[in-house]
Amino acid sequence: MAIERVKEYFSQYGMEEKVLEFPVSSATVELAAEALHTEPKRIAKSLSFMVGDKAILVVAAGDAKVDNHKYKEQFGKKAKMLTAEQVEKLIGHKVGGVCPFAVNEGVEVYLDESLKRFETVFPACGSSNSAIELTIPDLEKYACNIVSWVDVCKDWKV
Repeated sequence: MAIERVKEYFSQYGMEEKVLEFPVSSATVELAAEALHTEPKRIAKSLSFMVGDKAILVVAAGDAKVDNHKYKEQFGKKAKMLTAEQVEKLIGHKVGGVCPFAVNEGVEVYLDESLKRFETVFPACGSSNSAIELTIPDLEKYACNIVSWVDVCKDWKV
């Protein structure tokens, strides 16, 4: 199971106990916010795309939407989300539990600017009923294969 991979990944930092597991689904932003008793915008959703022949993740705030123009400016290609089958095969997690931890080798991770307005955020941890609360510096520290911060989302600025 992917959640076990994520816990093992966090064990190298002594943080596996911080992984939260719920008796209910947290597979969508709304369900995760309910399970965590927080605002949907604080859920750090991991969006999976293909750029050329490479799978990437863009981690963004729960209320942010991909801006196609900004995405194309950043990555040089139109946004093409992975199918559910591709996500599991290429990223290493199933849809509903995709996160920037314990991802497959070669997956590049980008953090969207929409996250920077929060002290802490809640990314998933490899299953459809898990999460971890991290500060933004901790997200930067523990996410795998971070390439850079990007600004590819819209509808989140007040």
